[in-house]
Amino acid sequence: MKRIYLDHAATTPLASEVFEAMKPYFSEKFGNASSLHSFGQEARDAVENSRKTAASFLGARPNEIVFTSGGTESNNLAIKGIAFANKNKGNHIITSKIEHHAIHEPCEWLTKHGFKITYLPVDSQGLVNPSDVEKAITKETILVSIMHANNEIGTIEPIEEIGKICKKHKIYFHTDAVQTFGKIPIDVKKMNIDLLSASSHKLYGPKGVGLIYIGQDVKIEPTQHGGGHENGMRSGTENVPGIVGFAKAIELAKQKMKAEVERQIKLRDNLINEILKIPGSQLNGHKTQRLPNNCNFSFKGVEGEALLIRLNEKGLAVSTGSACSTKSLEPSHVLTAIGLSHEQAHGSLRITLGKDNTEQDIDYAIEQINSIIGSLRKISPFGKW
Repeated sequence: MKRIYLDHAATTPLASEVFEAMKPYFSEKFGNASSLHSFGQEARDAVENSRKTAASFLGARPNEIVFTSGGTESNNLAIKGIAFANKNKGNHIITSKIEHHAIHEPCEWLTKHGFKITYLPVDSQGLVNPSDVEKAITKETILVSIMHANNEIGTIEPIEEIGKICKKHKIYFHTDAVQTFGKIPIDVKKMNIDLLSASSHKLYGPKGVGLIYIGQDVKIEPTQHGGGHENGMRSGTENVPGIVGFAKAIELAKQKMKAEVERQIKLRDNLINEILKIPGSQLNGHKTQRLPNNCNFSFKGVEGEALLIRLNEKGLAVSTGSACSTKSLEPSHVLTAIGLSHEQAHGSLRITLGKDNTEQDIDYAIEQINSIIGSLRKISPFGKW
């Protein structure tokens, strides 16, 4: 049986070019980037060249890029680092109800330390209203954190407009760009972004490495202390092979982004159009203002986990809800925030495309989804279809 991977929002396979770029830094170029001898300097040069690659991709300066272990660490550093460095100015943070747990949980943790959090609502398509951001700002507000695009429903937020509002009020603006970095263009200066989180394994790079962009005028407190690595912002010996691999993945994304976006949008839209022909189906998230590779559906009378298991038996790897929390029995907080009932949220299916998916893959997925939904509805406890 052939296997088709359609869960690229969860993680992506390592690109062969990335693997080749990393290989030397596991063996002959193994030095510690903080060492002064030639082995160390060889590693340091690799890290700094990678930093330049990442900075150029974002329209940033190299000294504004800090390498981390991934999106979760970057988000924690952004939220906690801004909070503690600026608590003399205020104790209020604004975010949205559909952020990743790597934003929500640090925010919740900060409430134990005297900080106040406002969680903005979204509309039925998952969009944050910029006017809601402005209305929520108080004299105590020190940070706004709104994700660039949602990991579950794929909706792309009006980041540039929100950034302008934050700049006008002289408030730091952070965006979790884990799902957009490498998929759609980002210019931190043009978009008025002060802090940005990204992760390597979402764009065919290795796991265990990410970055945070921190504008040079941003006042932030490190949350990890030790040897003062990464200009004192993130102590810990640099993951040189991972950083080199991340940089190679960024180079490849830059070269292929335009053509790949156009290709994936065609596949995505075909999938959406065909699946919505199924009675009782609906698309979750914005129809056009969404990630080029993301489709999220709900099906009346169908339980999402059962659908996922049946599709897996047919060789199709998809997800239901967020891949980071599928062990939870609670419905997706993103889907309930856009107005879905618990029953609808539990009947969700997320399909996220990648560079190796073909028209034949999509045709096969459509065929299997149609067939399996029909069979599941025959035994559904939610009523007849």
